[in-house]
Parts: sequence; C-alpha cells; structure tokens
Amino acid sequence: MTSDAITLPAPAAPAAARQGRVPWPGPYAVAAGLFLVYLVLSVGRFRRMEWASWDLGIFEQAIRAYAHFQEPVTDLKGPGTNILGDHFSPVIALLAPLYRVFPGPLTLLVAQAALFALSAVPVTRAAARLLGRTRGVALGVAYGLSWGIQRAVEFDFHEIAFAVPLLAFALEAVLARRWRAALLWGLPLLLVKEDLGFTLAALAAVVAWRALPTDRRAAWTAVAVAGAASVLAVLVFTVVVPFFATEGYGYWDKIDGAGPFEGIGTKLTTLAWVLLPTSGLLALRSPLLLVAAPTLGWRFLSGDDHYWSTDWHYSAVLMPVVTLALVDALDRLRHSERPRLRAYALQLPAAVLAAGLALSATALPTEKLARASTYQKPQRVVAVERLLARIPDGATVEADTGPLTRLTSRCRVFWIGGSRGVVPEWISIDNSSAWAGENPVAYAGQLHPGHRWELVDQAEGVVLIRRQ
Repeated sequence: MTSDAITLPAPAAPAAARQGRVPWPGPYAVAAGLFLVYLVLSVGRFRRMEWASWDLGIFEQAIRAYAHFQEPVTDLKGPGTNILGDHFSPVIALLAPLYRVFPGPLTLLVAQAALFALSAVPVTRAAARLLGRTRGVALGVAYGLSWGIQRAVEFDFHEIAFAVPLLAFALEAVLARRWRAALLWGLPLLLVKEDLGFTLAALAAVVAWRALPTDRRAAWTAVAVAGAASVLAVLVFTVVVPFFATEGYGYWDKIDGAGPFEGIGTKLTTLAWVLLPTSGLLALRSPLLLVAAPTLGWRFLSGDDHYWSTDWHYSAVLMPVVTLALVDALDRLRHSERPRLRAYALQLPAAVLAAGLALSATALPTEKLARASTYQKPQRVVAVERLLARIPDGATVEADTGPLTRLTSRCRVFWIGGSRGVVPEWISIDNSSAWAGENPVAYAGQLHPGHRWELVDQAEGVVLIRRQ
C-alpha cells in the first residue's frame, strides 16, 4: 500500500460559488434543530421549577433594570448591588429591548437557546468547507450536542451565551484566513465577561501565528490586539469592576488559592472530557486550542473546586474552540504521510458524532427528551405558583432558589438572609427539607428581630410568610 492510499476527500466548492445559487442551508438546519432541543430542555426545566442556582433571577433583575433604563441593580446579590461590580457583562443589555416586549425569565432562556444554536452555524459551515458537507453536518451536530453546551443549557442563564457564538464565528474566520474578521468577531468578548479579555488575547495570538507567513501586517495587528486585550482585561479586573462594586471584586479569593496539583484527579478528568469525546485528542494538533488556555488556566488555578469539574456552565466556551481545532487538525491531516493517522482522521467525524449521540441518550440532559415528564408541568408547581400569586406586584420579598424565579419579573426580590437591613414585606422559601426548622415563622423572626410575622399559607413545602 502506498503512503497516499488513504486520504480525506477534498471538499467540494460551495454550490453558491459554482452555480450562483443561494447558500447551502445545512448549517442553518442544524442550528434550527438544536434550538428546538435547547428550548425544550430549558423551558421544560423552568416549568418544573428544577433550579439549583439563583443565577436566572440575578440576570433577570439586571436585564429588567436595563429594559427600564435603570442602573443594573441585582438585589439578590445584596440591596443596591450593581451587577457590573460583580461581573463585567454589559453585553446582556442587548436583551433589554426583547425583555421590554416579553418580560419574564423565559425570555432569557429563549435568547440563550438561540445564541447557543447560532454558534452551530459557523462550526458546521467551517467543517463543511474544509472537510465536505457530510462530515461538516456530523461535526456540527456533535458540537451542538457536546456535553459543555448541554450543561450550560441545563444550568440557568449566563452571559457566556454571548461568548460561544462570538468564538465560533471568530475561529471560523481564522480557518478561512480572514484575519480582520477574526479579530472583529473577538473584540466584543471584552464586554461579555472580565476574564474573556485574556481569551481575546489568545485568539489574537493565534491569528498572528497563522497570518505571519503570508500577511505580516495582519500578524502585527493581531499582536497589537493581543497586547491591548491583556491590558484592558487587567484594567477591568483592577479598576472597572471595583468602581461599580460596593466591597471590591468579590472573586479574587476564588481565582487564587489552589496549586496546579490540588484536585488533580478532577482536573485531569475534566481535561479528558474536553478532549476525548469531542475530538479524539486530535484537537491537540491545532494551535487553535490555545484559545482555550485562559479559561482552563483560571479554572484550574482557582481555589474553588466548583470550577474544576464538568458541571455547570463553565465549559461551554471551550466547545467551539475544541471542535474547530479538530476541524483544523483534520484538514491538515489530509496531507499526512502516516496512513494510520489519515485513516483515523477519516473516521473521526462519525466517531465524534456517535459519541455525542450515545452520551446524549444516556448521560446528558438530552436524555430527558424521551421522558413524558419533560413536557408536563407538575401539579406541585401549579400549587406553588398559585401560592406565590398572592404576593402583589412591586412587593419586597426574601426568597430562596425555588420561589424566586417566579417573582423577579414583578417584585423586588432579595436572597433569603441577604437583605442587609432591608425588612421585606414577604418571605417565601422552599422548606421541604425543613432547613429553616419546623417553625418557619420563628425563622423569619430570627432574620428580622423586632418584627412580627404570620404564616399566610403553604403549598408542597413552599411557605409564604407576611410581615404584620
């Protein structure tokens, strides 16, 4: 067998270029299907009141304020807390007009589903252009079903929903050698979250690396962007966020405090999940993977073990990076002189898709799509919503995770025990586990001594208490 017996087929020229027809709709069909999947998962979870965090309520408070041209105060983080002093994410103001028309937490979940689905367009398009349409669709679907995206869909709303498509479009431009477009797509990352300035710097460094042999001007421009992005990121951490914060940047203790070997087992497991089912380790052969380094760096150096694992939403920004690094590696392997490596690359898109489908059917949130309960609102939720409807619009309320998502669109809501001297008119908590004791009214008295409270009613473990 000769050294060139097994090769990846050269991708066909786009139909639009050959025949002047409309662009191939494949990437948009993939995105539309994924949008429906994400929508069912996130909306279904909201209908079932299955929340493990207060994040949806926090972001709704901020976006609700933006929608009414007010300072983005998130009382759940403390009375009068400006969210820009918590995380620098002014990009979420883009959702304010939509929220003004459709107020409520579902607006945030629908927008997030749309943003994640949109990111599949450049991923599928880049893969199809370099590897052919069949493999492009396979990798687009595998990306959309990747565990990092699914975990983010399942876990509330977060500002990183904007970063995922920005990174996907930027890296698509890198693969197409459109250096200016890659940098322009990356620039808005500065407005998504404070740490993403370093991700932009890494992206610009990759652009410089790839552009240098053929376009020195673009390479030096990218170097300048990398330097400026790093400086701006430092300024955001040290000047901008503290300016809006009441007590300084609240995450220094989480970013610092652990050595690289603390929790090494969990970290290595996360790295394996990042690289194995998504790319079969071939992403390691592409410099595009360097764009993932800042995110992995701050997570693994943090003293907070929540950042080390595959849980929550923290790995979503890694998924477009790893997938497009894989696309880049597969394109390069077309010319490899190692037959076994070329054969491995030839089969990998199908293998990655198979792994994604298998995990989706067994271990990831999409396995819930086969359950009838996913599409139903439990009677427990109906009873709780009826109970919370007794709180009048505009009231001040202390609440915990369960009730707050039904209140933040119409009340001023504080975290239970976090009102910091503001005495609310109502308190509502899910006391199913009796964490507040057998007498929730007495617990309310402990939170706010000197005030009298009465139990209004309770439903399915959720209690409603009113200040007398």
